[in-house]
Amino acid sequence: MATNTESTAGANGERRPDVVGMWTTADGHIRQELRPDGRYDEARGTRRSAYTGRYTVTGNHIDYVDDTGFTATGDIRDGVLHHEHLVLYREA
Repeated sequence: MATNTESTAGANGERRPDVVGMWTTADGHIRQELRPDGRYDEARGTRRSAYTGRYTVTGNHIDYVDDTGFTATGDIRDGVLHHEHLVLYREA
């Protein structure tokens, strides 16, 4: 699990291997790819790239800014991403 002393993703060019990758809801309906370049791409059902934007990580906290300007947050706790009302699990 990440600590507050680790680098941020997307903010200073350093990457977080514990954050980067594909995260999905238990039913697989929502799939959120956190890319190493600080960008994210979220698919919902059959709708690919339903939401895209950038993200930064501070400790276990993630701040999202959608390309339309919408903002959201998330936290990684015990290897699980809690993104607003969603619970996402890292794909192996």
